[in-house]
Amino acid sequence: MKLKKQVTVCGGAIFCVAVFSLYLMLDRVQHDPARRQNAGNFPRSQISVLQNRIEQLEQLLEENHQIISHIKDSVLELTDTGAVAPSGQLPFRSANGSWVLPFDGRPTFLTVQPQDCQFALGKRRQTDLQTLDVYSLLNFDNVDGGVWKQGFEISYEPGEWDSEPLQVFVVPHSHNDPGWIKTFDKYYTDQTQHIFNNMVVKLQEDPRRKFIWSEISFFSKWWESVDIHKQEAMRKLILGGQLEIVTGGWVMTDEANVHYFAMIDQLIEGHQWLEKNIGVTPRSGWAVDPFGHSATMPYLLNRANLTSMLIQRVHYSIKKHFAATRSLEFMWRQAWDPESSTDIFCHMMPFYSYDVPHTCGPDPKICCQFDFKRLPGGRVNCPWKVPPRAIVEANVAERAHLLLDQYRKKSKLFRSKVVLVPLGDDFRYDKALEWDQQYLNYQKLFDYMNSHPEMHVHAQFGTLTDYFNAVYKMNGVAQGARPPDYPVLSGDFFAYADREDHYWSGYYTSRPFYKNLDRVLESHLRGAEILYSLAVAHARHAGMEGRYPVSDYTLLTDARRNVGLFQHHDAITGTAKEAVVIDYGSRLLRSLIGLKKVIINAAHFLILKNKDVYRFYSTEPFLETDDRRATQDSLPQRTLIELDSSPRYVVLFNPVEQERLCVVTVLVNSARVRVLTEDGQTLPVQLSAQWSTPSEMSGDAYQASFMARLPALGLAVFHLYDSFDSPMTLRSDTLLRLSGRGVTARGVDPLPLRTQASDPRTFHIRSQALTLGFSGTTGLLETIRRKDDPQEVRVQMEFLVYGTRPSKDKSGAYLFLPDGKAKPYSQREPAVVRVVEGPLFSEVVAHYQHFQQTIRIHNVPGVDGLSLDVTTMVDIRDQTNKELAMRLVTDIQSRDTFFTDLNGFQIQPRRYFKKLPLQANFYPMPTMAYIQDSQYRLTLHTAQALGVSSLESGQLEVILDRRLMQDDNRGLGQGLKDNKRTANRFRILLERRSGASKVVDISPVSFPSLLSHMTSAILNHEVLALPVLPKRRGVPPLRSFAPLASTMPCDFHLLNLRSIQGQMEHSPSPYSALILHRKGLDCGLEAPNPGFNCTTTQGKLAVAGLFQGLDVHLIQPVSLSLMYSSAPLSNGSSISLDPMEISAFRLKLR
Repeated sequence: MKLKKQVTVCGGAIFCVAVFSLYLMLDRVQHDPARRQNAGNFPRSQISVLQNRIEQLEQLLEENHQIISHIKDSVLELTDTGAVAPSGQLPFRSANGSWVLPFDGRPTFLTVQPQDCQFALGKRRQTDLQTLDVYSLLNFDNVDGGVWKQGFEISYEPGEWDSEPLQVFVVPHSHNDPGWIKTFDKYYTDQTQHIFNNMVVKLQEDPRRKFIWSEISFFSKWWESVDIHKQEAMRKLILGGQLEIVTGGWVMTDEANVHYFAMIDQLIEGHQWLEKNIGVTPRSGWAVDPFGHSATMPYLLNRANLTSMLIQRVHYSIKKHFAATRSLEFMWRQAWDPESSTDIFCHMMPFYSYDVPHTCGPDPKICCQFDFKRLPGGRVNCPWKVPPRAIVEANVAERAHLLLDQYRKKSKLFRSKVVLVPLGDDFRYDKALEWDQQYLNYQKLFDYMNSHPEMHVHAQFGTLTDYFNAVYKMNGVAQGARPPDYPVLSGDFFAYADREDHYWSGYYTSRPFYKNLDRVLESHLRGAEILYSLAVAHARHAGMEGRYPVSDYTLLTDARRNVGLFQHHDAITGTAKEAVVIDYGSRLLRSLIGLKKVIINAAHFLILKNKDVYRFYSTEPFLETDDRRATQDSLPQRTLIELDSSPRYVVLFNPVEQERLCVVTVLVNSARVRVLTEDGQTLPVQLSAQWSTPSEMSGDAYQASFMARLPALGLAVFHLYDSFDSPMTLRSDTLLRLSGRGVTARGVDPLPLRTQASDPRTFHIRSQALTLGFSGTTGLLETIRRKDDPQEVRVQMEFLVYGTRPSKDKSGAYLFLPDGKAKPYSQREPAVVRVVEGPLFSEVVAHYQHFQQTIRIHNVPGVDGLSLDVTTMVDIRDQTNKELAMRLVTDIQSRDTFFTDLNGFQIQPRRYFKKLPLQANFYPMPTMAYIQDSQYRLTLHTAQALGVSSLESGQLEVILDRRLMQDDNRGLGQGLKDNKRTANRFRILLERRSGASKVVDISPVSFPSLLSHMTSAILNHEVLALPVLPKRRGVPPLRSFAPLASTMPCDFHLLNLRSIQGQMEHSPSPYSALILHRKGLDCGLEAPNPGFNCTTTQGKLAVAGLFQGLDVHLIQPVSLSLMYSSAPLSNGSSISLDPMEISAFRLKLR
C-alpha cells in the first residue's frame, strides 16, 4: 500500500512539473520581447501571429516532453529498483518472487547522441579484396602444383627484364623465440647472445652486409650485459643502416589470443627502450611466425607510424589465390574505415615457410642448395638430397643462373620488378662460421650477377625497409603510399592451415589456465599503471614527491616486460614445452604479486584524508591483497577478513572508467557481519556459504555480498563489523537438488540448507531484470526471459566432447584434428545441483565429474544485473585425447553467420562453410562472440581467449580445455598433458533489437552495443577488495578517492595512463601517456539504463579538466608507441576522437 502511495506521489510530481513547465512556456511566449518583435512583423494578419506562437509552443512542448520522459524514466528506475521499498531500507520480495532492493535513490540516464550512432550505419568505400569474400570464392581443393606443391608452375619470357633489370634484396635474419623448446634465459645463454656477439664483429667486416632483428626482449638483455664499446658499435650499425630493427616490439606477438591492451603495451615497451638506448624509430613490421594474422596488427603499426609490414603464415589456398592474381602486396585497410587513413602497405610471403628452402623461389630443392649453413660436413642438411656447394670461380656462373631463375619466378608473383628474399631461420647465425658461409658465398654470387649486364639483375644484401623503399621508388610514390593499381584489402587471415586439412585452430584454447592468468595480469597492470600515475601526480601536487615510493616503478617495468614476454607466439598460444610454461607462469605470478603491491601502495596514499600522516614502510603494508595464489598454477584464494567489534575497513578499487553499481563479495569469519558506507549508512548484505564439497558447507568462513556504487577509476571505503545487531544481513536460501544416492548434505548455522529429490521439471531463478529457466534433470540453463519481454528465449547449455583422429595425424598443441562431430558429455552419476537465492544474487551450480558450472544473476540495476555471470570450472586431468566444449543452442535464426572479436578491439563477421572441415570453422575469441537475427542478439563474453564456432544456425560453441597425449609434428615434441584445474569465466548477454532497427546481413562490419562494451569491461576488470590491515595505533581517517572531475563519455575507454620512463634506470619521468579508445557502437539494440549517468559527446573530451585536484601542464598528441610527437595543445582545448580510433597523448600532471 505504501509503495503504491509513493508511486502516486511521484506521478503527481510529474504532473505538477508538466503543468508548471507549460505555464512557464506560455509566459515566455507572451513576454519574450524578441518573440514579440517577431510577431510584430505581421501587422496585417493576427492569424499569422497566432500561427507563429503555436509553432513556438509546439517546439517548447517537444523540449518539455523530453524533460518529462527523462524524469519518468528515472522514477520508473527508482520504483523498479526498490528505491521506494517499504520499511525504509530492507529488501523485500515482490509478488513474482523476485527480490526488490533498497537503492541509493540516484536517478541515472543514458543519452547517446544520434550522430554517435551514425558510424555503424555509415557508407564505406568498397575494398578490392575482403577475406570473407575470398573464402566464399575458393574451392580449397589442394591440387598438386609440382615443385611448388601448394602453388602452380611459374614461367616467364627471357627478355622480360631487358628494359628494367630485376632488383633483388637478400635479407639475412634470425628468428629468435623468447621461449619455446627452451626458456627465454636458456635460449639467450645457449644461442641468442652469440648471434649478437657475432653480429657486431661480422657486419663491421663489410659495409655491404645487412641484417634485421625484431625481438627487443632479447636485444635489451644483451645490451645490458655488454660493455659500452660493444653498445657503441651496435648503435653505429643500426644508425648506419646495416642492422635494421623491424617492428621493434618486446616480442613478435601472437595475433589470435592477445588483447589489444597487451599488443600495444609490448610495442610501447620495445619502442621506449629503443628510443632511450639507441635513438631509432622502426619503419617496417616483420611477422613471419604468428599462426595466422589479425587485422588489428596493421592498425596498431599504422598508428605507431610504421609505413610497411610483412606477414607469412596464411592459409596455403589463400596464398595460391593471391599469387595467381598478383595480390600478394596490398594496402591493408580496416573494414570500419570510412576513408583510407588506416591503410598500410603489406607484403605476404608466397611460399610454405620463412626458412631458406622456401624463400628464394618456388622450388625448395633448389633454394636449399643456397642455404650455405647446410654445406656438407655440418649438422643440418637438405631433405631433398642435393646439398649446397661452396661458390668458387669454376661454378659461380652455373650457380648464379640457377639462383636467378628462382628469383625471376618469384618476382612473377608480384607487381614490381623488385624481389624480396629472406635468408634465415630459427636461431640462425649463432656461429661465426655461418656468417662467413652465408655472406661470403652470396657476395660472390652478387658480384657475378652484377658484373654481367646480360643477366639484367642487380642483387645485394638489404634490410626490409631497403626492399620496401625500392618498391615505392619503382612505383614513383612516397614511402607508405599506395602504388598505382595495387589492391586494397580488408579482413583477417584466420584460421591458418599450412598443409592438407591441418588447421591451426587448437591453439586458440591450448592451456586455458594461462590464457586466463594473462588477462588477470593485464587488468592488474592497467589498474596499477593508472593508480601509480595518479598517486605520483597527487604526491607532486602536495609537494610530497620524496615520500612516495617511486621505486614501485621497477615493479611496473618488470610486469610490463613479463606481460610483454607472454604475448609471444609460443607463450599465450599454449605451444611451448612444459618446463617453459612453468617459467612463463612463475614470471606472471611474480609480476602479479608486484602489481598488487603497486596498487596497495598507491591506494594507501590516495585514500588518506590527511596526507601529512602518510608514512611508507615497505615491511608494513597498509592494505592486504584481495586474494592469493599459492603457486603459479593454482587458483586464487580470497583473503579472509577477520571481524570483531571494532571496524575493519575495506577499500574497493574500480578499474573501469565509468561509475559502477555492482555486487561485491568478501570472505569473512563471522555470520554477524554488518557493512557500512563511508558516511555510516548500513547496507543490505547477503550472507552465503563457502562450500568444502558440492553438498557440504564449510564452517570456517562466510561470503558477504553487498551492493556498492564505486567512483570511476576510483577507491571507495567501506566499514565491516561483527555486530549482534545486523538486521540488514539477509541469509541466502539454499536448496540442494539430489538424485538420492550417497550424497550427504551439511549446512552450517545460521545458513538454512534444504534438500529435495530432483525431478525433470524446469525450475527458475529470478532477479528484477531476468528470469532464468533450468533443466530439472541436468541443472543446466534452458531459457532466458528479459524484463518487459513477453517471450522466453531458448538458450540451452550443452557440454560435449571431441576426440581426435585414429590416423597418424592427431590433434596437438597447435592443430585441432577431431574424429568427427562432438559427442554429448555424459556421466553415470546424476549431477549435484545447488540453487542459491537471495536479495542481491541468485545462482545455480551444477556439479559434474569434469566440470562445475555456476550461473549467477545479480539483482542490481544497470550493467551488472543485465547479463548472466557464468563460471565453468574445468578439470580434465584424467582424460585421454579429449576436448571439452560448451555449446549454447537457441532459436535465433543466425543461419551460417556469426561474429567474433579480433583482440578485443573490433568485430569480424564469420561464416560457417560446409565445404571446409569442421576444424576450419573455429576462430579465436579473445573477448566475445555473438549470433543474431532480426529480433535478438546473443553475446558470449569471455574473460580468457578460447576457440569458438557456430556449427549450426542458432548455436555458439566454445572449446574449454584440451588434453592431448601426442605431438602434432610442428616442432614442439610434446602433447598437452599439463592441464590444470581452470576457471573459465563468461557473461551471457541477450539483447533485443529495437523496432526500427533491422539487422544488416553479413556486412563487412559489425559493432557491439554500448551495453555489450560495458559488460565486457566489468567482466575483464573485476573490482579489487583490499582490506586495511589492523593497526596498533588505529587506522588514520580515510576517505574515498574519485580521480575524475567529470564523467568520461561512455563510448570512451581509458586504455592506459602509463608513467613514461625517465632518463635514470627504473625511474619515471614527470610525464604520463594517456591512451584512449573510442568504441564503435551498434545503437540498434534496446538500451536499458546502465545504472550510471552515461552520455556520448561526438568524440570530444576536455582533458585539461578531467582529473580532480590535479593541474594538466601539457597535452601533447603522440603516436601510439609514443615515439613521434605533434605540437602541444592549448590547455583549454578539447581533444576529439573518431569512432574506433585509439589515440595517445603525453600529459604532465601535477
